[in-house]
Amino acid sequence: MSLRWNPLALSINGALLIAAAFALFPLLWMVSVSFMQPGEASSYPPPILPSDPTLANYRQLFAQTGMGGYVLSSLTVAAGVTLTSVLFNVMAGYAFAKLKFAGREALFKSLLAALVIPGQVAMLPLFLLLKQMHLVNTWAGIIVPGMAGVFGIFLVRQYAQSLPDELLEAARMDGAGEWRIFSAIVLPLLRPIVVTLAMFAFLGSWNDFMWPLIVLSDSSLFTLPVALASLSREHVQDSELMMAGSVITILPALLLFLALQRHYLQGLTMGSVK
Repeated sequence: MSLRWNPLALSINGALLIAAAFALFPLLWMVSVSFMQPGEASSYPPPILPSDPTLANYRQLFAQTGMGGYVLSSLTVAAGVTLTSVLFNVMAGYAFAKLKFAGREALFKSLLAALVIPGQVAMLPLFLLLKQMHLVNTWAGIIVPGMAGVFGIFLVRQYAQSLPDELLEAARMDGAGEWRIFSAIVLPLLRPIVVTLAMFAFLGSWNDFMWPLIVLSDSSLFTLPVALASLSREHVQDSELMMAGSVITILPALLLFLALQRHYLQGLTMGSVK
């Protein structure tokens, strides 16, 4: 049996490979530079691979710049935002989808209308509100605004609407309370969208730069993106050191995405429950 090659498929796959190479090259070069000797990346022409790979840049980051504390800050903030966001968004999304209460539709439409307001517009009033609550320059000042979001509520609501009403009514007829139904029946069925929401929340908080920059003034509380920007002003010529910091910043988010990719895609594509 002869193998036939489709010219159209070959051209499409070739174009996709070229596009993927262009997209991945900056990331791979960043990793390569992080292992170069000081000043090697500034030579002309810039080398692609390190001539003498070294871990000195990573050792310097953790020994002299306090990178370990910044990693801990980012993990604390991202974990706090993820846990609270999943908790409140899942409960609110399920309530809008399956529970009947006065003003449900009007309230949900009002929340959707808030999506058209740019986040930058709300930063000043939000900052003043947090200042009155004495949460400025604290990790709570970053976590509290991320506890719930309109997009997360909308995402869970759309998924929860596919849950069969007969299943919930049968549980109520058996004497189960609403909290029992939510924890024992609804949550397991919502697992794909919960994982998707958790990934959105974690990645958004981990990569957030603007809001931590506004809220935090104590350098010991800085998250990784803010700390890296601060260090870049002091080590503007140390390209290898900054690339090592960038690798440390993106590595946890990348590993999390790769580990949960299957659940993430399932949560985005599934529209019904069998």
